[in-house]
Amino acid sequence: MDKQYLIKIAEDFVENSEDNYISKEIAISENVVGMKIFGTPIFAFGSADDEYFTLLKQPSAIGEHFMVPKEWLPQSRTVISFFLPFSEAVKMGNRMEKSWPSEEWLHGRIEGQAFVNKLCMNLKFVLTNAGYCSLVPALDERFWSNNHSTQHKTKFTSNWSERHVAFVCGLGTFGLSKGLITPKGVAGRFGSIITELYLSPDKREYKNIYEYCSMCGKCVKKCPVNAITIENGKNHHICSVFLDITSEKYKPRYGCGKCQVEVPCESRIP
Repeated sequence: MDKQYLIKIAEDFVENSEDNYISKEIAISENVVGMKIFGTPIFAFGSADDEYFTLLKQPSAIGEHFMVPKEWLPQSRTVISFFLPFSEAVKMGNRMEKSWPSEEWLHGRIEGQAFVNKLCMNLKFVLTNAGYCSLVPALDERFWSNNHSTQHKTKFTSNWSERHVAFVCGLGTFGLSKGLITPKGVAGRFGSIITELYLSPDKREYKNIYEYCSMCGKCVKKCPVNAITIENGKNHHICSVFLDITSEKYKPRYGCGKCQVEVPCESRIP
């Protein structure tokens, strides 16, 4: 089993799974019936022993609570990270709606994340069925996120960060809005799998954590609640309060994503 085999499985799953399309039964309105959520994914493969994972335990990165791959899976050898770019329909919808998340984006955020989870589990099944013990950290019972809990004193953190993991594996670098800029841009969702299968690690084509960000400030202007500044980047608390408001307004969905559309890094590296 090699990289291309897994990538092909993922591409076929994304293209053909009915879960990547909005059905009439769950559509917010007729406008989004049949809408495709994600385009073709891109992948990066990292070594479970990469020292960068250990560096994420530093307070200036994530913190000691971050679990490195071998804390999740002791015999792990590879971390597989992928990015699913939102379809043009999802991005266009959120460009047109200026103040609130569009119907398209709300589906992308909620049904989109559900699809990411299904893709992760599908790849895990393929790997496990081939004899390689594998797991999905974000779906593991040990995973926690502290946005709205008291499990850890520091807010807006977790013990496995998809964006940081993607950075380590070579998928891209962070932007001013704290999104990760990949060769297919920042508008989309990330997923990852840890496996005992050895796959040669990809080379990181960057050295600086913000190397792909031009610091143009477009995301600053796009934020409806002024949660981003050139000087300090993104204020997670202000952003979170607005997301809570959208959660009340659009139950059972929520979202925003304005900093990910109509910006130079929406669909590419600036």
